[in-house]
Amino acid sequence: MSQDNLIKFECTVCHKINYRSTKNKKKIKERLELKKYCPHCKKHTIHKETK
Repeated sequence: MSQDNLIKFECTVCHKINYRSTKNKKKIKERLELKKYCPHCKKHTIHKETK
């Protein structure tokens, strides 16, 4: 994975970084929000993109 396209997802409940992914920053300008499973909270929560 290229470092300039790499993004991190942080849980909105416990604020732990659980997931990493890539995105095309030229096409998608806004930050992503996905509903994913958090192993620390042990439930599905909203994960927001961080810097």
